[in-house]
Amino acid sequence: MKEALNGELSVIGMRGCEPFVTQVDNYLKEWRRHGGDESFVINVECPRFGTGEGKALLHDSLRGHDVYIICDPFNYGVTYKMYGREVPMSPDDHYADVKRVIAAIAGKARRVSVIMPMLYEGRQHKRSARESLDCALMLQELVGMGVKNIITFDAHDPRVQNAIPLSGFDDVRPTYQMIKALVRQYPDISLNKEDLMIISPDEGAMGRCMYFSSVLGLDIGMFYKRRDYSRIVNGRNPIEAHEYLGKDLTGKDVIIVDDMISSGESLLDVAKQLKAKGAKRIFNFATFGLFTDAFDKFDQAYKDGLIDRIFTTNLVYRTPELLSKEWYVEVNMCKYVAYIIDTLNHDDTISNLLDPAKRIHKLVEKHKKAQGGQMQIDFSKKK
Repeated sequence: MKEALNGELSVIGMRGCEPFVTQVDNYLKEWRRHGGDESFVINVECPRFGTGEGKALLHDSLRGHDVYIICDPFNYGVTYKMYGREVPMSPDDHYADVKRVIAAIAGKARRVSVIMPMLYEGRQHKRSARESLDCALMLQELVGMGVKNIITFDAHDPRVQNAIPLSGFDDVRPTYQMIKALVRQYPDISLNKEDLMIISPDEGAMGRCMYFSSVLGLDIGMFYKRRDYSRIVNGRNPIEAHEYLGKDLTGKDVIIVDDMISSGESLLDVAKQLKAKGAKRIFNFATFGLFTDAFDKFDQAYKDGLIDRIFTTNLVYRTPELLSKEWYVEVNMCKYVAYIIDTLNHDDTISNLLDPAKRIHKLVEKHKKAQGGQMQIDFSKKK
């Protein structure tokens, strides 16, 4: 292993990220300190006053360090007291704490990188009326504070990086990890185009679906959202129906691919139509599982056979209730994030990490070979 070129490695985990950062730290210690006890994690506090105001407090010097701040702006499981009331932290609160930590570093670090798996205000990425461009403003603000690299996962619209054209911005997709989790959960699944199909729930998800399709050699089907543009409900035009475009689904397993699950209404409507069109098993890959409207509708859909499994990463907060659901599978991204940090700290390229096509092909080949061997065993048993 080469020596670090960009200063001593330090990792800061914002509130709510502690379990995730602990796993990342364990990998880094295993690779660099061979299981030693000395941690790469820096102790940072973000206490709050009774009014809700806050500050950041560093307990270690970071002069000359290469600092990686890991944050989850969507962790509503973290709370603080304001005027005697317990208040869940909003994305605005989390983002403000990130800025406080950067301000506490006060320019002494050699390089500061922010790992924000789901971009703060990532869905407010473009202007279609007299409205704010919050995500672009956030990126510019971080760069203005001295952040050199911003690493995110499956950005809702990666073109938002155009707001900071002279700064580092890496958009990582967990394609390999999702496929690996699927074949582990369902060893019997066929990855042949005759048996499996990729489904895009809307036009916006076509880019990530096309990548899945190309690396797996599968066909794509797509739904497009027919909206009622004459009215606005909860800040957007309501969806009237999902219309399907694609090949026959009869007897095929399908994977619905999207960047996030919010309320889940669109996903379940699409799943219902897929079942009506003859789909066999329905899996969903979503990088971020927010589940803003609780789990009752998902429980019912699973009971009714509309969905088989939902795969999401551990990059954002998951409630203990979600982790206990039979229809839910967590895709652990800690080792991948540790690889990214370790590589960047050595100033190596992360191109191979960003494009896992070779690893996916190797995984698919291994899975098909294992299935072929199992078929031979089963055939010999029948004889």
